[in-house]
Amino acid sequence: MSIPPQNKPPQGLNYRDAGVDIDAGDELVQRIKPAVARTRIPGVLSGLGGFGGLFELAADRYRNPVLVSGTDGVGTKLKLAQELGIHNTIGIDLVAMCVNDIVVSGAQPLFFLDYFATGKLCVGDAAAVIEGITEGCLQAGAALIGGETAEMPGMYAEDEYDLAGFSVGVVEKDQMLDPARVQSGDVIIGLASSGPHSNGYSLIRRIIDVSGSPLDMPFADSTLGETLLTPTRIYVKTLLPVIQKSSLHALAHITGGGITENLPRVLPQGTRAIIDTSSWQRPEIFHWLQKQGRVEESEMLRTFNCGIGMMILAAQDEVDTLLEHCASDGIESRVIGHVEASSTAPAVDYK
Repeated sequence: MSIPPQNKPPQGLNYRDAGVDIDAGDELVQRIKPAVARTRIPGVLSGLGGFGGLFELAADRYRNPVLVSGTDGVGTKLKLAQELGIHNTIGIDLVAMCVNDIVVSGAQPLFFLDYFATGKLCVGDAAAVIEGITEGCLQAGAALIGGETAEMPGMYAEDEYDLAGFSVGVVEKDQMLDPARVQSGDVIIGLASSGPHSNGYSLIRRIIDVSGSPLDMPFADSTLGETLLTPTRIYVKTLLPVIQKSSLHALAHITGGGITENLPRVLPQGTRAIIDTSSWQRPEIFHWLQKQGRVEESEMLRTFNCGIGMMILAAQDEVDTLLEHCASDGIESRVIGHVEASSTAPAVDYK
């Protein structure tokens, strides 16, 4: 039994008829090449257009190198970027979420790759996103050596796109940061965040909905929407010099799960962290979110970074040097707690 054809096209179909514009993809590659070239560092062996990005790890530069990799996205912060039509900063967030993770191991980021998926490729928007990615790579000292642009009609709406990022770094094995270094008596230094970074945005968007607050309402020196799109701070270039001097014991990147969930990840068994939440001033956006959403304090601390994007755990005699170093690099930092012995599993106690 044969099935009669339905909606038979008047002529042969092509890929563009199905919603995929190969020419637009080629145009995007040509448009972003100059920006990508700015991120080139020693070790890069390939440009855009190959099947894989090539990077040479110089054998004479390292004694016992360990590669550290990370991958992440930016969550539903993308929804705000697309709603506001601001596409040139979300790429910084993408890089930050990956490189801030791998620097926690002590690794210097080497290269980055991105994945951009959309329902219909808008070359201008995609180029703005990738220009943000290159800016993030420059801030991290990493090379953008490749990526993938996927046009998938039917999977995404025409005006939607999604992002994922992938980074690889390197650290000498004897310089790796490990929770085993942390001990009772260590001091915890908090490095200021630039805002919510790229975490908690499903709750943020819900708070915006229930409060009825427009994204263009004035907020601080900008608008609510622009404040919420402030790019994630990249800590790599500030932290690498002190990592290489072995003057710290551990780092904690405060991402999804907030301080409550992330700090215990770098605490050894038999210890706990005591954090004084009055020791730093939270950016106004966190007060606004808590008030508008009537969010409990415990929920704030396990959802948002609350103004602390990275934590350094170090011996007491290193504190002044570390604080001075962060200040000289333009990042506000302060002592916010300490590590003490505990008979329970690693956890955070607040006072």
